[in-house]
Amino acid sequence: MKSTALTKIHESLGAKMVPFAGYLMPVSYEGVTIEHQTVRESVGVFDVSHMGEFLIEGPNALALIQQVSSNDASKLTIGKAQYSCLPNENGGIVDDLIIYRIKEETYLLVVNASNIEKDWNHISKYNQKHGAIMRNISEGFSLLAIQGPMAVEAMQSLTSVDLAAIKFYNFEVGDFAGIPHVIISATGYTGSGGFEIYCKNEEVEEIWSKVLEAGASFGIKPIGLAARDTLRLEMGYCLYGNDIDDNTSPLEAGLGWITKFSKDFVNSEALAKEKEKPLSKKLVGFKLDERGIPRQGYEIVTEDGEKIGEVTSGTMSPSLGLGIGLGYVPPALAVPDSQIHIQIRKKLVPATVIKLPFYKN
Repeated sequence: MKSTALTKIHESLGAKMVPFAGYLMPVSYEGVTIEHQTVRESVGVFDVSHMGEFLIEGPNALALIQQVSSNDASKLTIGKAQYSCLPNENGGIVDDLIIYRIKEETYLLVVNASNIEKDWNHISKYNQKHGAIMRNISEGFSLLAIQGPMAVEAMQSLTSVDLAAIKFYNFEVGDFAGIPHVIISATGYTGSGGFEIYCKNEEVEEIWSKVLEAGASFGIKPIGLAARDTLRLEMGYCLYGNDIDDNTSPLEAGLGWITKFSKDFVNSEALAKEKEKPLSKKLVGFKLDERGIPRQGYEIVTEDGEKIGEVTSGTMSPSLGLGIGLGYVPPALAVPDSQIHIQIRKKLVPATVIKLPFYKN
């Protein structure tokens, strides 16, 4: 089991530590509801250093990225980031990721912790043709997510960079908490605004300490992975391994907006044909009309109990106070206000398909 550079600090703060994607990670400190509301109302800080980072460099870096990713990375200028996915050869998804253009011929790919080796092998396979310089820097770098509506105000004293001027999915490389050359990225997985900070492992303890100090008057709290999951689910953001995987089509998952057929990429021809035909299923958000909590793997059924799909993610929404979830259903039922049922133990609980996100600022 791997540890992040902050594991001992999490333990000293009383965090409940659990194995996650090969790492020992803090799942909660005070409890998911209070941590969730902290991020929605003020500011919280997550250690997400388990995520993977690859540097792709050289004159053929863009050509490689264009081949393996679904979005159009040629649109990226220095200082911009892009959400994308890595399609596989069979119509599914190897992983979803964020691509940063750091320099003219240098890109940073941020991938899911559980997929680091798989992603590396997949991209390397296609790099045999391109010969780009690839470096897996995951082991040497840490990642903090400082999230919430007060993040800009709380963190401005730590940097000479104008945080309010960094637009969504843009980033600056600058000083932060006394450390030079830190990536300050206006990205996140919560839907409440804020930043993600990329730094070296030997720098993260000092940054963590100063972040908590600077945010103290704003009520900052350390936040665990359990609240990260409820926050992302309220926004309808996909989680790899739950809502998307090697067997789910990006089109079925509602990721057509990051699937650009203006270029050739892995399996693009088959996906283009799929786009022209009616999809067999679609990922939707739903809310329960009665009390209950939908969980991953619960069956989605008709009023008569006929199985039509499966819940891929589900929780009790701390912001809304009701059961919400994501799951795949036939296209005819993927329309907002469609009525479905969730099999929760022996009970069929009525639910309504809704337009995402669940939580709106």
